[in-house]
Amino acid sequence: MPNPVTDVPPASPAEALAHFSRRLVFETDCADVFATLHDAAVRQAAPGVVVLDVRGRAAYAAGHVPGAISLPHRDITAERLAAWPPGTVFVTYCAGPHCNGADRGAIRIARLGRPVKTMPGGMTGWIDEGLPLATGRDPGAAAPPAQAGAAE
Repeated sequence: MPNPVTDVPPASPAEALAHFSRRLVFETDCADVFATLHDAAVRQAAPGVVVLDVRGRAAYAAGHVPGAISLPHRDITAERLAAWPPGTVFVTYCAGPHCNGADRGAIRIARLGRPVKTMPGGMTGWIDEGLPLATGRDPGAAAPPAQAGAAE
């Protein structure tokens, strides 16, 4: 008997494997970001991951992923990214699945020839997972990370 799930038959297992594997090339989830930032063994095994909060500075100050750097997508430039080695993997996030800021930031980063993934759940997913938040402004927000601590 037909039903809404099987009206369009599922892909073959080989096609499904290729599709879902491909998605992970572009995206990561909140739990994996948390482990990368906060688990010493994972952090040591996977150096070179930088998490960028691409929302506005006020939204970042109100609550953000601990360890994330505030870099609104409009401010992503080659000069800003030059502070990190070429192989650094950037992970962008914004407010959540209803926001396209993470994609906008990822586009800017990719156009600059740098590796990037998005965290599609954004802050909504982070909070839904019950993960901790940090508050306050990013001390390096006024300058590239090599100049962190510079006065705004």
